Amino acid sequence: MTLTSTPSPAVKEPAAHGRKTGRAEFLVGIGGQNISLIGALVLVLALFGILNDNYLSLSNMQVIAEAATITGLLAVVQTVVIICGGLDISVGSQVGVASVVSAMAFTSAGSNALVGMAASLGVGLLVGLLNGLVIVYGRVNPTIATLAGLAAYKGLAQLLSDGRAQGYVLNNDAFIFLGRGKIAGLPVMVWLLVIVAVSVHLLLKYTDIGRNVYAIGGNDTAARLAGISINKYLVAVYALIGVAAAVAGILLTARTGSGQPTSGSEGLELKAITAAALGGCALKGGKGGIGGTLLAVALLGCLENGLTVEGINSFWQNVAQGALLVVAVVIQQRRSGARAVGLPH
Repeated sequence: MTLTSTPSPAVKEPAAHGRKTGRAEFLVGIGGQNISLIGALVLVLALFGILNDNYLSLSNMQVIAEAATITGLLAVVQTVVIICGGLDISVGSQVGVASVVSAMAFTSAGSNALVGMAASLGVGLLVGLLNGLVIVYGRVNPTIATLAGLAAYKGLAQLLSDGRAQGYVLNNDAFIFLGRGKIAGLPVMVWLLVIVAVSVHLLLKYTDIGRNVYAIGGNDTAARLAGISINKYLVAVYALIGVAAAVAGILLTARTGSGQPTSGSEGLELKAITAAALGGCALKGGKGGIGGTLLAVALLGCLENGLTVEGINSFWQNVAQGALLVVAVVIQQRRSGARAVGLPH
């Protein structure tokens, strides 16, 4: 007896399976969180594009990009802080201090932009280090420590400026270039955000420093046993966000033409944290990425601009941001399987 076999339709299944696997791998690479953000962004753009013919114009997209730059800078570095298991809710006030110092130092030095920017960066570094030292060596909860900083740095900015805008920097080419210049058709501010975001992404993804940051946020006990100097890393990430706030303060000064103690900086901490959380950062630490954060920044920027263009009360922007933050945290809790408060496991 001879045995013969006939081709079966099942032979083609591996190819189909391979195509499905390829699509699945592609979707996993993008990330479910990012896919949701892309969908929400497209929906917002389509909605406001229908409501207003000029919303999707190139000039308005540029306005959105410029307005989102300062939030983006803070959100990118806030992402690092959150991944490391920390949180900084004082960044808005830090931006106000940095903005005032940059303008006042610029004026005092005879319209020397380098002196103004250097002074601002120095103050940002010192403020960030102070936050880190209080949290690490004072053993103060990051939320409490930076909440105190939120009030203290806001008061400092108002004391230094007497509560008023300081100086005038738009008679200087360097500040004009930062605030209004373009390179290859894109605002300098946007290029700066791109450079910072790419640098931080590469740091987190491809270096030992980045891996250690994730390890500390994921399990600080295991990280300590592995020989990672947790205290040094925590102080360093708070110093880093202090420098980022200083850069944001300089850009705020360049955009507005003067040092702003509160205008333009109030609420930035909420925007930065909301963007990081929407972008997939676990507020408990150990998880997150720069790509998701940037998508969330774009979503918030487009939403804010759309509400403004439609003449909707600006107070609704705060309502929307707060609601988005709650939604992001609820989704995180659901995905992590955390039990509801007051209910058994």
